[in-house]
Amino acid sequence: MNYQAALSYILSFTDYEKLPAFLYTQANFDLRRMAELLQRVGNPHLSSPAIHVAGTKGKGSTAAMIASALSAAGYRTGLYTSPHLHTFRERLTIDGEMITEEEFSALTQRLQPEIGEVNQRHNYGELTTFEILTALAFAFFRERRVDFQVLEVGLGGRLDATNVVTPRLSVITSISLDHAEVLGDSLAKIAREKAGIIKPGALVVSAPQPGEAEVVIAEVCRHNRAGLIAVGRDVTWKKLTSDLAGQSFEVKGKAGSYQLTIPLLGGHQLENAATAVAALEALGIGADDIARGLAQVRWPGRLEVLRHEPLFLVDGAHNADSARRLREAIEEYLTFDRLILIAGASSDKDIAGIVGELAPLSSLIIVTRSRHPRALAPALLLEELEGQGAKGEIAEGVSSAVERALAIAKPGDLICATGSLFVAAEAREYIKGIPYDIF
Repeated sequence: MNYQAALSYILSFTDYEKLPAFLYTQANFDLRRMAELLQRVGNPHLSSPAIHVAGTKGKGSTAAMIASALSAAGYRTGLYTSPHLHTFRERLTIDGEMITEEEFSALTQRLQPEIGEVNQRHNYGELTTFEILTALAFAFFRERRVDFQVLEVGLGGRLDATNVVTPRLSVITSISLDHAEVLGDSLAKIAREKAGIIKPGALVVSAPQPGEAEVVIAEVCRHNRAGLIAVGRDVTWKKLTSDLAGQSFEVKGKAGSYQLTIPLLGGHQLENAATAVAALEALGIGADDIARGLAQVRWPGRLEVLRHEPLFLVDGAHNADSARRLREAIEEYLTFDRLILIAGASSDKDIAGIVGELAPLSSLIIVTRSRHPRALAPALLLEELEGQGAKGEIAEGVSSAVERALAIAKPGDLICATGSLFVAAEAREYIKGIPYDIF
C-alpha cells in the first residue's frame, strides 16, 4: 500500500468534513466504536500524556504554540490538528515534522484489518474518516514514543473522536457560534459540547469567553472538581510592538512574567499565546523554553503574508467572529492604498456575517470557490455582497481569482484571500507553487 492507496482507503469512509452540515447530527457520533478500534490495537492513545484543545477559534494556533514550546523544552511532542492546508500529512507531526508517506502507508495497512473487523461487527456504527485518522495519529505517536501528544478537537468536544483520552490538561479557546446544526444554536449549548473534554479532577485552561460560555465552563469544572485557570483574569497579556514579521508582548502568568514574541499577526493571536502560556505554566515548562517555543511556532494560512508589493495576505476566517478579528487586524497592523478582497466560503457558514465584516473595507471583491465539495457557488456569494451594497465580480477558481487580483493591483495595494481555510490554502498553492493531495 503506497501513500495514495492509503489515503484512498481512509477517504472511502464517511468524511463529514466534505458533507453538508445538515447531513450529520450528534446521532452520527459514538465514541464506543472509537474505543473498540483503539482497544483492538493496544490503546495507543494511553501511551503518553495528552493536552486536549477545544474551542471555536484559535484552537489550532494555541495547540501549535503549546507543542512548539514543549519541543523547545526537549520533549518529543506529537501534534494532531485538522483540517490541513495542502496534505493530510500536515495533521500528524512530531516536533514540527510531518509524518512521512511511508509511515502513513504502513500504519494504515496495519490498522486496516482492525478497521474492517470493527465495521463488520457494526456494534456502534461504521468508523468515519476522521475517526480512522485519529486512531492513526495515536498509533503514530506511540510508535515514535512521544513524550506528549497535543490534540486539537475536530468538532465540538464531547463526542469528538479525540475525546477518548484522559488529558493531563484540557484547554478551551474562544467560543462563538459555529456548527450550530450539530452543536446547538446558542453559546451556552456550544460551550457545553466544548466543555465535554473536561474530565473529573482535571486541570482546565480557558481563554476569555462570552458570558454564557464562561458560566457553562465554570459550572462543568465545579461538577467535575476540575481546577480552572481563566485567561484574562489569572493570566493577562499586553501587546508591546508589531510589524509584518510578528509581534512582541508581555504575559503576566501565575508563575511569573514573560517577554515574548510570535511570528503571527493579530490581537487574537496574543490571546491564543496567553492561553498557551497558561497551559505551559501548568505543565511546568520554564520561561526560556516558553519564549523559544513561541518565537519558533509555525501556523500558516492565518494572517500570513505571502508576498510584498502588492502585499498579499491569506487568512482562514470562516465565520462572522473570525472575519471581525481579521478586519480588526487589517485595520491595526497593515497600511495600504486599497484592499482587493478574494472571498470564498463554505455553504454552511454565516455568509451575511462574513460579508458584513469585510466588505466595507474593500474597493473590489473577487468572489470565487475552492475545490472543497462544500464550497458555496460564487453567484450566491455575489448576491449577498450586492445585497449589502458591495461591488464584486466572479472568478470560478481561486487561482483565477489570484491572477485577476494581481493583474489589477498596484504596489501599494493589499490583496487578502479569505472566507475559508480552503481558499487560503489554494492561494498559498498558487503563490508559492506548493503541491497538494489530489483528494
